Amino acid sequence: MTLENIDIIYENDDFLAINKPAGWTVHRPKEGSFREGDRFITDWLLEKYPDIKNVGDDPGLRPGIVHRLDKDTSGILIVAKNQLSFLYLKGLFQKGEIKKTYLALVYGRMVGSGRIDKPIGIKPGTVKRSTSAKDMKMMKDAVTEYKVVKILQGGKYTLLEVHPKTGKTHQIRVHLASIGHPVVGDPLYGKKNEETTLKRQFLHASGVEFTMKDGSRIKIEADLPYDLEEVLQSLMMSEEPRIDSVEYD
Repeated sequence: MTLENIDIIYENDDFLAINKPAGWTVHRPKEGSFREGDRFITDWLLEKYPDIKNVGDDPGLRPGIVHRLDKDTSGILIVAKNQLSFLYLKGLFQKGEIKKTYLALVYGRMVGSGRIDKPIGIKPGTVKRSTSAKDMKMMKDAVTEYKVVKILQGGKYTLLEVHPKTGKTHQIRVHLASIGHPVVGDPLYGKKNEETTLKRQFLHASGVEFTMKDGSRIKIEADLPYDLEEVLQSLMMSEEPRIDSVEYD
């Protein structure tokens, strides 16, 4: 099986950074079925880098995978190419020593910067996460920091730069929804009646920064993909011009 190509942003002997497209799941499910036509990053990896089949904590399921992105989140995904690199990178993620940057478009006006420090748990019988402690299972600490990049359409939308300090499933989406600013296009935590043409959540892993094994510092970035850039440009183009002052003769 030949899979479509995925952009490689950076590569050395130890790891590669790919620009994960939206719609790709990182790895096959451990249990249960998946739909025909589903695409998995690990299938692409094994075809292009067969030696990765022996890398990781569970290489049979997640070869080379150090961290994950949601299926419909795009952006930078780091993949280890050997076991020593996997252990090193896994340690950095666990200790919070990898700076992760996301871009998110949310509903409503947000101001300045902030920090969301709320534990996240799983609602029984669902895959949905929540910050509500009532009837939640497996509550775990989670911290997300953010700052405003741009306010759009008079405060109807806000573009954020987001820095998750922990790595819980759906963390950014859950945390932003918990403060009343869900991610635009999010089918699970967002608005029921969407007002944009976006087919997935506006969430993109735009940057990672960390210290490599040789002690050098690396910063890897990925531009917004076309679908998100198109939505952003359409919102900016439809904004009414701002009037700072008016003079009368």
